[in-house]
Amino acid sequence: MLGMALAALDSTIISTAVPQIVGDLGGFSVFSWLFSGYLLAVTVTLPVYGKLSDTFGRKPVLLAGIVVFLIGSLLCAGAWNMASLIAFRIVQGLGGGALQGTIQVIAADLYPLKERPKIQARLSSVWALSSVAGPAIGGVLAGYADWRWIFLINLPVGALALTLIVRHLREPVRRHESRPRIDWAGALAVFACGGLLLTALVQGGVAWGWLSPPSLALLAGSAVCAAGTVWIERRAAEPIIPGWVWRRRTISAVNLALGALGLLMIAPTVFLPTYAQSVLGLGPIAAGFVLSMMTLSWPISAALSSQVYNRIGFRRCAIIGIGAAALILAAFPFLPYPGAAWQPALIMLLLGAALGLFQLPLIIGVQSSVGWAERGTATASILFCRLVGQCVGAALFGAVANATLASRLADAPPGIRTGLPDDLDTVSHALEHPGALTDQAADYLRRAVDTAVDHVYMGSAAAAVLALLVLLLLAPRRFPAPPEPEPADAET
Repeated sequence: MLGMALAALDSTIISTAVPQIVGDLGGFSVFSWLFSGYLLAVTVTLPVYGKLSDTFGRKPVLLAGIVVFLIGSLLCAGAWNMASLIAFRIVQGLGGGALQGTIQVIAADLYPLKERPKIQARLSSVWALSSVAGPAIGGVLAGYADWRWIFLINLPVGALALTLIVRHLREPVRRHESRPRIDWAGALAVFACGGLLLTALVQGGVAWGWLSPPSLALLAGSAVCAAGTVWIERRAAEPIIPGWVWRRRTISAVNLALGALGLLMIAPTVFLPTYAQSVLGLGPIAAGFVLSMMTLSWPISAALSSQVYNRIGFRRCAIIGIGAAALILAAFPFLPYPGAAWQPALIMLLLGAALGLFQLPLIIGVQSSVGWAERGTATASILFCRLVGQCVGAALFGAVANATLASRLADAPPGIRTGLPDDLDTVSHALEHPGALTDQAADYLRRAVDTAVDHVYMGSAAAAVLALLVLLLLAPRRFPAPPEPEPADAET
């Protein structure tokens, strides 16, 4: 849980300290890579760490990941310019990939099927609490101490996590018939393919246009690397991404369904705060409270999901959850304008409850359908697909929102059209500082943002329907029965 807190805090704690960091180091034009670089490193390393944990055990991989993460944190605290801070954030992400994937696998190893929802719910609660508290902690440290403490605070937490894991985590002693071989060529191919693709998705439409030479070159390079990855993995003795991940209906269906989950999560996590502040006129803290309603109900629902899937099965429980989520997301555009804060908060509360019934049963179902030697790879593939879905969703729904705004602004009455901003970021900034806007122009902009976010939520509802269709058409009616327990030659 301490390791999970490290990974969760560092995904959000830096957000409120960006003004102080930019003021100290400069580099405003590239500061978004503080987030993108970390996300890229985490995503592309997940499959590698999953395979390594299946080969060498969870404990050494987790310990190595925490050490790399702490080294990256120490380096970030000593960064001398924005380029060095971005590079060291990537080092952090290289360790963060081990934290996110391996902890989920250890939970499956240590707890039997009946107890697993409780520990997974606790891990989800840690993630939710850390994600909500991260911006507040970052703001306090940046405002009253120094932004470098955002990274230094990781050191004592990580040291405690290391101590507890070294002293108390006992793994089975596994015997290999031959010396394990690491597929280094496959690992490099996965790094290259994932890095190029995610860079294209994260920066496309932001740093450069979608049809510009950089985007086309990155997408073409990722396609070539993907073909090379398939060629290498088919010939590897111990592939990083083995073919069975996609040949087994259970795992491939869950991968696609959770990829759609990553897609739909962009609406509440990215666009809801903008809606709350620009349309409802809430402050940052109140907007964060609206979003936090989802993080409150999600772990509670996940903890109770075992009462559902133990009776009706993993697939049916997930179908109920994602079906309800589709209806809840589709209800968002029907909220009145401008409405009250409790209305989107209620939507988020219900959405978290629905997604708790959807995600956790699928993860536990996949983990229970494979043996110890495949569990790390299977879990990493699920998390990898969800993160890729988030990157695709950020690019896709960002384009939808900006296209909607551009259309609305182009149709603005001639009397207020001059001087209106032309994208979501500048619209939000204009509404936060409305001195240059007339009341009519400000109201028109709020309605434009409301329409753009409504369209994004409809897109998220479509992603939920896609996940529902995947479960209905591709997932087996009953997940494979849990395999036989591991031989009792292990230290427990």
